[in-house]
Amino acid sequence: MCILSRELIVYYREGCHLCEQMAASLFQFQKELEYEIKQIDIDTDNKLREKYDVDVPVVTYQGEVILYHFFDETELRKALAHG
Repeated sequence: MCILSRELIVYYREGCHLCEQMAASLFQFQKELEYEIKQIDIDTDNKLREKYDVDVPVVTYQGEVILYHFFDETELRKALAHG
């Protein structure tokens, strides 16, 4: 089993259709681009809710926001290529 060192963090909230679309797109490219996906519900943490409330979904890689609201394959590939 291969252990992947690249981790994308997806900040989301339950019932968010954009969040569901983002997750589906990220899972679609996960095997090809070799990354782990960690999903965090912002509504379980007051600080995260304040920070990302109207911006979900937000995807970070190595502490930097690489995607928000909508999936962008080009931006994802660019971030992972430089990481």
